[in-house]
Order: sequence, then structure tokens, then C-alpha cells
Amino acid sequence: ADYLDNGNNKMAIQQADKLLKKHKDLHCAKVLKAIGLQRTGKQDEAYALAQEVAALEPTDDNSLQALTILYREMHRPELVTKLYEAAVKKVPNSEEYHSHLFMAYARVGEYKKMQQAGMALYKIVPKNPYYFWSVMSLIMQSISAQDENLSKTMFLPLAERMVEKMVKEDKIEAEAEVELYYMILERLEKYKEALDVVRGKLGEKLTSELQSRENKCMAMYKKLHRWPECNALARRLLLKNSDDWQFYITYFDSVFQLIDESWTPPAEEEHSLEGEVHCSIEQAVSFIEERITEESKSSRPLRGPYLAKLELIRRLRHRGCNDEYKLGDPEELMFQYFKKFGDKPCCFTDLKVFVDLLPPSQYTKFIRQLLDVIPLAAAAENEVALPGDIKALQQHLCVVQLSRLLGIYHAMDKKQKLAVVRELMLRYRHGLEFGKSCLKTELQFSDYYCLLAVHLLLDLWLEGEEAAVWQCLTLLEEGLSHSPSNAQFKLLLIRIYCRLGAFEPVSELYSSLDAKHIQHDTIGYLLTRYAGSLGHYAAASQSCNFALRFFHSNQKDTSEYIIQAYKYGAFEKIPEFIAFRNRLNSSLHFAQVRTERMLLDLLLEANISTSLEESIKSMSLSPEEDDIPWKDLRDNRDLTVLFSWDPKDRDISEEHRKLSLEEETLWLRIRSLTLRLVSGLPTLAHTIQPKNSEKTAENGVSSKIDTIRALLQQLEAAVDSGKKFLEQKIQYPVLGPPPTRMAGFFSNGSCQCQTSLFYLVSDIYELDTNGLEDSAEIQERIGNSFKSLVERLTDLFNKCKGDLIEVRDGTLKTHPNLLENLVFFVETISIALWVSSYCDSVLRPFKSNLQKKKKKKKESSVAMPPVFTHFLDYVTELQTLTSNVIDHIKGLEIILTALKLEELSLKDSLLLQEEKKFTKTVQGKVQSSYHHSVQEIGELLKKRLDTIKKLKI
Repeated sequence: ADYLDNGNNKMAIQQADKLLKKHKDLHCAKVLKAIGLQRTGKQDEAYALAQEVAALEPTDDNSLQALTILYREMHRPELVTKLYEAAVKKVPNSEEYHSHLFMAYARVGEYKKMQQAGMALYKIVPKNPYYFWSVMSLIMQSISAQDENLSKTMFLPLAERMVEKMVKEDKIEAEAEVELYYMILERLEKYKEALDVVRGKLGEKLTSELQSRENKCMAMYKKLHRWPECNALARRLLLKNSDDWQFYITYFDSVFQLIDESWTPPAEEEHSLEGEVHCSIEQAVSFIEERITEESKSSRPLRGPYLAKLELIRRLRHRGCNDEYKLGDPEELMFQYFKKFGDKPCCFTDLKVFVDLLPPSQYTKFIRQLLDVIPLAAAAENEVALPGDIKALQQHLCVVQLSRLLGIYHAMDKKQKLAVVRELMLRYRHGLEFGKSCLKTELQFSDYYCLLAVHLLLDLWLEGEEAAVWQCLTLLEEGLSHSPSNAQFKLLLIRIYCRLGAFEPVSELYSSLDAKHIQHDTIGYLLTRYAGSLGHYAAASQSCNFALRFFHSNQKDTSEYIIQAYKYGAFEKIPEFIAFRNRLNSSLHFAQVRTERMLLDLLLEANISTSLEESIKSMSLSPEEDDIPWKDLRDNRDLTVLFSWDPKDRDISEEHRKLSLEEETLWLRIRSLTLRLVSGLPTLAHTIQPKNSEKTAENGVSSKIDTIRALLQQLEAAVDSGKKFLEQKIQYPVLGPPPTRMAGFFSNGSCQCQTSLFYLVSDIYELDTNGLEDSAEIQERIGNSFKSLVERLTDLFNKCKGDLIEVRDGTLKTHPNLLENLVFFVETISIALWVSSYCDSVLRPFKSNLQKKKKKKKESSVAMPPVFTHFLDYVTELQTLTSNVIDHIKGLEIILTALKLEELSLKDSLLLQEEKKFTKTVQGKVQSSYHHSVQEIGELLKKRLDTIKKLKI
């Protein structure tokens, strides 16, 4: 066992063998040996050994524990349940084995059996937690039941009765048990009863979370629309803590609900269960004013009351009430707020919510008013006035962010924008002085100046100023050198490098972000969208692996979380874990990565190192199966991970999200159908029986071609939907979701090529079933297909021609679309080869039969059917075309190597001396990345060329 713990698996196997020589039947030694075998990659042997022991139904703890570890490593949790089912039969009174059995069921989600195991445990050892494990398993059955009715009429009422029994017998001990009761009543929509539980004696147990009782009461009052109680409770909680924002929202919601219902308090008795109720605007106004007066006496400044006043103004305006004059002018209130909190980074995000209260005509005046109160000092007459300490710097930054948000910078012309960029960078570099003592992991105080300058330059780039994008990269690289852990710099660099078609620097940037756990799903798209499409195949494989490893381990990890939640009685967390797991399993990104990863593997392996058939078998792919949950696809991408200070009309909107999801789903459908069509090719190759077609139908072969024809129709439909979608000509914001590769796929002709290749498969199949004799028409059709395919592929190649990087008026311009077209070309030619090898497998037997006939008849003039010459010409032309592309790529490599970036006119007045070295670095990175892409594409095509040469019949 020690050897296993230290990772020395070979020694462990040897030691186990020694032991087994002496004691043949030592179960535990066998299992430990099996673990060693599993870890050295001998899965089958390990499994056989383990099953030997399991068949004996061991009951000693060591063997059971060791087998559990082994099965877990094999990802076979269902075998653990069998183990403990047997152990429990032999040792029926063991609390330990029963609880292991319960946890084993929990790992595989067998809720019904969990319920039974929990009750069995409670019978042996009447401890409350066991009883409630059983109750929770009923709730889980209700959550997982497809039929809502069943869960409301059977599972939940049963769970409710089980808890009520304990309540009646006064056996409720722990807080978790009350939580569970509340959860059942809430799911049964018995809100009144749930409220009584929380407010009653049982509710006193709810102590672990702050305001746990109050929050639960509030939730129930809202469900029951008991607005007077909502209002009174929120009011009471705000008197206790006037900085708790959620209660302001409830307070306002309920006041306006009561006004709309014209509710009046009863004359004699209490206003409500929770005490005094406010039901008029006047009361609300004076309540907020009192909070502000109170705040001025408090020892530390609180933001809540001031923001609540702005929130109230906004709501009153929304209702068209004119009562707001009693509350003051929003502009003045925001100005006062800035004076009080302007030196805090949260000031900007607080005010951002309320800027629409300002009239646009006042924007510039408002900004000037804010600037006037910041203590800035200029060294000389015409110089920029700079802050003297961090407080002043924060205040100034807040104003700059607001200026961007109010669109003041957007309205400037090119010259003004460049002047602002200069000033912001000057302020950025000056601000670095305040952060000299910062650790490497801390951000510099002035980083936002640099980011804002880059945003302005991005505006200029989108307006057609080519040099601006290089300056963006320059400034970001400079920023990153001072603040190496600033994620915003890295994310923005990733986006811009990818827009320019340079993937190489991105891998390193992304790995330095150190994305953890769920982030592989939320921001992984930044990586997987571009790696493969820019020809970095190795990096693409790696980035898919990162993501897939996370998705696969999520399955296992979630079971562990659920088990911990049972052990510690955190019942309310269990449905959350399950929902989390489901959300990841139906993640759009997960489906994309799975599909692209398999296409990529086929591209890199199939018919190069292994046959297409073997590759497909090892991925257990089949054309009939579709494992993507189309109906439930969840878009878990974080599209706002990049900071943006743009006004609402330029920022990413809900509409953009919807459209992006639609586009991603359409593209995924096209890719997934392409993958399934390719996976269908090997199924056709071996199945042709004798040439009489009745027999073939019986043997299930014709169904294979039917599958392929059906998939082709689906592909056509998906392509049509994709084209319709693109007709809308959607423009996402520059930092919004990146568009898919769909537009390029259609415009460069890959799509037409790939679909006609799959139609060709159908024709060849027909030729195969009908034979050569009377199939002149099919043969001609096939010949024409070959011709048009070569023309289409040549067209596609022509769309790949041109310089990838060119120097224009002293600045670089990259052409990433040419790179993407090249990548599509490689993929399309690969599909062409897979289809050709299918043709080859059909035509070879025909040819050998003809030659046999020729020998029999001893005639020299048996005419060769035309399809052979068509195929030979086609293969020859494919070979020539591929050689031409390889030569073209060699040419690109030479041009890229010869590009002398040093000679670019860096005398550009915009660049300071220290910026020039960063510009050189950036341009070098882009050049090297393009060079790398072209090399990888070239290597892959050379391997494909070798494959073509083997295709001579």
C-alpha cells in the first residue's frame, strides 16, 4: 500500500505477487495488485483480478475499501453498489456497510434505493440523520421525476408525512431537519405552512446563517403577495442595518404595490404580523431622508441610504409622479455622492446605474463639475495637472470612466481622441509611482487609464485607422509588464491577437490567467474558437483537452459534493449541485469542444497514422447517434468578462446574446452533422453482399446508406438556416461574442465542396450495388462530380492566395481570413481523400474481376468502363492541386521569414521611445505566429499528399 501511495506502482505489483505466493487467497493483496495494474495502464488485467475477488463477496473492510478505490479509478461507480449490496446481505447489522451502500447509491444517483438504504440504516441505528437521508432521497426522486404531477402527488407528500411524524413525536434535533421541512413545503407550494414553520418554535433552530429566518419569511410573504408584511419586515431590517440593499428594493416594491392596491392600515389592531407598514410615497420619502440623517451620525460612511434616494427618484419618474422635487435634483445628489465616495473604486459602478437620470445636455457640465473638486496640481503652465496621492487618482479615474460611459469620448474626432490617449498614458505612467511597493500579484492603481486608452484606440481601429490596433497591443504589453497579473490586460490581448489571426501568443496568455474549474466553461471559448481555425493544430488539441478534462471530472466531483452534503446535513445544497451538473452537461461549449476535438483528431490521425475506420472506432462514433442535447443547450459563456465602459447603445445587449447563441448552435449543428457523415464512411465499405439487391436490404446494409442520405438532408437544411441567419448581417460589439466560422465556411466555397463530396458517396454506393454493366448514366454522373469537385477545390485554393501580412504605408496589415481559408482547404481536401478511399475500396474489386475475365477470354480488348479513367484523372488532379498548395505555402513561409519588421517606420510621432520596444515585440509575436500556422498547415498537407499517392487503382 505504501508503494501505491508513493506512486511506485511496479514495486507494489511485485510485493503483492510475493504475498500471493505465500497466501493464495489474500483478497486484499489481489486488489492492491489490481490497483497497481490499473495505474500502469493494464486495465483489462486489473478488471479481471478485481472481479475474481468481488465474485467471492468479501466482507473484510480492507478488501472493500481497496475495491472501492479501484472502481472509482476505473470510473465504474455502479460496481461499488454491487459490492456493498453483497456485504450488507452477509453482515445485515453493520452500520458502516449500510452507510457505504447509501453513499454508493448516491454516487450513481439511485434515489429510490437511497431512500430504502436510509430507512434500513435508521432501523439498525435510530439516528435522526439516517431518517432524513431517506426523506431527502424522496425529494431527489421528485426533482428527477419527468412527471411533475407524480412529484407533487406522491414523492413530496410522502416526504412531508415522514417529517410531520418526527415533528409530532418532537424528535426534530438539527437545523438541517427544519431546512428540509421548509424545502418540502416550499416545493409543494404550501407557503402558508412554510411560513408557520419558520415563525414557530422550529424556526428558532435556524441560526447558522445571518438573518436566515427573516430571509425565509420574506420569501414566503412575497410568494403569498402579503405586501404589508413584506414592507414592515424590510422597514424593520433597514432600521437595524441601513446599508442592506436587497431590503431597500423589497421596501420600495412593497410600498408601490400597496399604493396600487390602495391598501389602508386597519384602525384598531396591528398593521401587520411584522409591525408598522408604510403605504404612501410621503412615508417612503421621509423614511429615506431619516436614513440619511442617521447615516451622518454613523462612525463609518454608508452608501446605502444615498443610493436608495436615487433609486426612489428613478422609480417615481418611472411612474410619472411629480413628487420628486421634494427629493432634490439627481445631478446634485450624484455630485454630492461623488464628493463623499469618489475615492472608492465602487463609486463608478454605483453611479453607472443612475446616469440615465441625467439629461444628455448636462453631461459635459456634470463632468466639469466633478473635475473641479479633485485636487490636481500642474508642475508648469501648459502641463497636465496630476494627482498628488492615491485618493485623488481614484477620483480622477472615476470621472474618466464616467466620461467614457456618457459617450463624451465617442463624440470626439480622430485628433482629439489621440490627444486623450496621450494624456491617459501620461497619467497611467505617472500613477505607477504610487504602486512601487505593490507585489507582483497586485494590480497597479492606474491600470484603468491604460485600459481606457486602449478602448479609445480600438474605436479608431474600427473606424479604419490600421496603425491603432498595433498601438493597442503595444500599450497592453507595456501595461502587462508593470502589472503582470492583470487579467483584463491579458483578456484584451487575447481578443486582439485573435482578431489579427495570431494565436501563438494567446496560449501563454491564457495559461497565465490560470483559469480554474468552471472558468473552462465560461471563458474557454476565447481559446477554442480560434486555435484550430488559425492552423495551430497542436494548441487546439491541447485547449480542447483542458476543457474536456474539466467537463469529465465534473461528473465525478459532483457526486463527491453530494455525498459531503449528506454527511453534513447541508440538504438545501444537494439540488443545487445536481442543477450545476446538469447545467454543465448541457453546456454549449462542452458540445462544441467534443465535436471539434473529434474532427481535429480525424484530421490529424485518420489515414495518416491509423485508418479512418480505426480512428472512428477508438472514438466510439457512429452516424446514428447524436449525443448533443439540442433542446437543453445552455450558453454558459461569460460575454461580459472584458470590462467595457461603453454607453448602453454600444454595449453588448440581450439581443446580441440571443443571436450569438443562435449562430453558435447553427454552426455546431453543421459541424456535428459533418462529423457524423464522415463517421458513416467506413460502415459502407465492407458491407456489400452479392449484387442482388433484395439480399442487401435484409442485411441492414441499405439502412447504412439511408442513414447517410438522411444526415445529408439534415446538413442541407442546417446550411440553409445558416445562410438565412447570415443574411441579417449582424455586427457584434468589438468586445462582444466572437462570430463563428460559418460566414467563411460559406463564402470560400468549402461548404459546397463538402456537401457535394457526401452526395458523391451516395452515387458511388449506387454504382456498387448496380455493378458496372448497365450503369453508364451513374458513371457519367460520377465523372461530372469529379470534374466539378476539382474546379471547386481549385476555386477554394484561389481564395487562399495573397499575402498573409503586408506592409502598407509603414504599418502592418494582417489577413487572418486567408489563414482561415487555408485551414478550411486542408479540412475539405481531407474529406475528399476519405471519400476517395471509399471510391477506391469500391472500384478495386471491380477492376480485379475485369482482369480475371480478360485472362479467361484471352482477349486484349475488354473495354475499361469510363469510371476508372474518371477516377484516375481525379486523383491525379488532386495530387497536382495539393502539390501546388504545398508550394504556395512554402512561398508564404519564405515571405514571412523575409519580412523585415525592423524597417517599419517606427518614427511615427505617436510612439515614445519606451513604447517602441513593445511594438517590436508585438509585431515579432504576430509574425512568428503566422509562420507557425503556415508550418503546421504545410506539414499536415504533406502527410495528406502521401495518402493521395497511395490511391492509384
